[in-house]
Amino acid sequence: MNDSDGRPGVLNPLVCHINLDRGFRGGERQTELLIRELATRGWPQRLVLRQGAVLGQRLAGVPGLEIRYCSGLLSAAAKIGRPGLVHVHQGRAVYPAYLRKLLSGTPYLVTRRVPNPLGTGWLTRRAYAGAARLVAISRAVARSMADNLSLDPQSMPLVHSAFDPLPTDASAAARLREKWAAEFVVGNVGALDHLHKGQGDLIRVASEVAQSHPGIHFVFVGSGKDEEQFRSQAAGLENVHFEGFQERVGDYLEAFDLFAFPSLKEGLGSVLLDVMDHALPVVATDVGGIPEVVVNGETGILVPASDPARLGKAILELVESADLRLAMGRAGKKRSIEFSSGIMAERYIPIYREICGG
Repeated sequence: MNDSDGRPGVLNPLVCHINLDRGFRGGERQTELLIRELATRGWPQRLVLRQGAVLGQRLAGVPGLEIRYCSGLLSAAAKIGRPGLVHVHQGRAVYPAYLRKLLSGTPYLVTRRVPNPLGTGWLTRRAYAGAARLVAISRAVARSMADNLSLDPQSMPLVHSAFDPLPTDASAAARLREKWAAEFVVGNVGALDHLHKGQGDLIRVASEVAQSHPGIHFVFVGSGKDEEQFRSQAAGLENVHFEGFQERVGDYLEAFDLFAFPSLKEGLGSVLLDVMDHALPVVATDVGGIPEVVVNGETGILVPASDPARLGKAILELVESADLRLAMGRAGKKRSIEFSSGIMAERYIPIYREICGG
């Protein structure tokens, strides 16, 4: 049996995933979870990545998965080969998929993860219009795509992001608490990027409560373009800790008492799924797809974006009520079951089969 490159003995996969980000953020984690879940079901798969991509290291050795590395967009189109379909997981990857369709008729679907407006260039419009399906991870993302492409948002399948339980070590979490010397820990996990994640507002809250509630500490896990700015903003605040990028995020979630997520825009906020799995109450902004995850008054409290006063008030409300925190944490843990990687795969499989004619 030959594939499109003429190599003997290589089985053409039904689906070829493509993601051209070298780093590892929410979209890459979702790509990994879906590939691993499909592999457990015996699906032959291909993955096209940029050279040096973290995702390739994480997925090495997955049964039935062939990983191909590319050097650019034209190289990516060639590396796709001739699968049954292409699954685009990241913005720039739509262009090689579109070119592959022009060359060999291979259909593709695009999973859109952010509510940002699409580019206005003709190539972007054609690439998205050429997709067999446009899939959104939240209703907010679907509305954004529909507005940009003059489509009915109901025509787009909705497949929420998923989580897989993070490994944790209770002794490691205890050591973190001891290091911070805090009575109460408000945590945040994400790229340090104010225009996206809004952490500058959380630092303002830390500054406001530093004198009135010195036992409340604010811990930021992650790195990003605004790290230096945030460190400068927090200079002199003993209740703010920057932990940098961490592989074992589960240990940090175990060490938190509350999770704060002050994003200014968000497709869904997949880290919130991990937070709920750890039975943590949430204070988050009412933007994008966040309300599709956090049930206001049940699993957390939603506040307006860019409103540090409301953010701080909601945090203090939970700090002062252990019963409310416990109830919200339990409700979040129960709700997290709806966002398993198995459910995500079960929602994609019918879409794949429809595109490929069964």
